[in-house]
Amino acid sequence: MSKTSAAILISGSGTNLQAFIDAVRDQTLDLDIVLVLSNKADATGLERARKAGIETTCISNSDFAHREQFDAAVAATLDRFEPDLIILAGFMRILTASFVARFEGRILNIHPSLLPAYPGLHTHQRVIDAGDPWHGSTVHFVTTELDGGPTIIQARVPVMPDDNADVLAARVLNVEHQIYPRAAGLMAAGRLQYREGEAWLDGEPLREPIRFETAADLP
Repeated sequence: MSKTSAAILISGSGTNLQAFIDAVRDQTLDLDIVLVLSNKADATGLERARKAGIETTCISNSDFAHREQFDAAVAATLDRFEPDLIILAGFMRILTASFVARFEGRILNIHPSLLPAYPGLHTHQRVIDAGDPWHGSTVHFVTTELDGGPTIIQARVPVMPDDNADVLAARVLNVEHQIYPRAAGLMAAGRLQYREGEAWLDGEPLREPIRFETAADLP
């Protein structure tokens, strides 16, 4: 049986990408990363991939007049590599409905909030402004609804009284690096699937996301 393959899409520094590279290297994640694609030629995550011996490419969205054209170019590149999974790791583009439909059930994203709370941008400041005691991150399947696809794993962190957005973001990022490879690992193991708009784990609908507090909490 061939190893599950993945393409990872980035726009920036690629710290979540590095978490995947490290997990594969440490043999805690059985995944073949076949491509790292960025829409930014200066994304430092591309250098992380090159150092790990992973093929890279850049498709700049600024070269296209319309989102649909850009997404079609990305899709055509992905088709050449035939990845089983497409992992969005800080890919700062909203995907078109046609792209999502083309790869339905194969796209994962991680969002810095405890979804369904705080979809969209600036989640850390919004949590602080609301006075919430907890914040966190959620891995989910990508659908046409922004940050609205079926959730898979969540990790939460406390919000401290003296937090600013940057400090809180760093605390959330630390747990992201733990849960995102875990979610991909569940798919690589055949335990997690997307069926008719729902996440399924071990043959049962995943009605609530797996809640992560420590590594022992994950199946």
